[in-house]
Amino acid sequence: MQKAGFVYLMASAPNGTLYVGVTSNLILRAHQHRAGSMDGFTKEHGCTLLNWYEAHDDLQSARLRERQMKKWKRAWKLRLIEGGNPQWHDLYPTLF
Repeated sequence: MQKAGFVYLMASAPNGTLYVGVTSNLILRAHQHRAGSMDGFTKEHGCTLLNWYEAHDDLQSARLRERQMKKWKRAWKLRLIEGGNPQWHDLYPTLF
């Protein structure tokens, strides 16, 4: 049985710095970003707000989607967030 996967967008603030990531455990990964427990881009840029995510049946398809999105223009990512979350709410609390 394959693991499910998630593609997600973290932001530093509404219309702030964006980060595209992939994980099999969205709750844990979003918590790690929020807590700053992972060194790297999100910690350096303060990307602590989960503003968008997409579930996939398997991690491989989620990774493919992440690679595609990393090549996207910023405007396309903003449209994706604002299409489903126009107020840029932090979606982390909705995961529970």
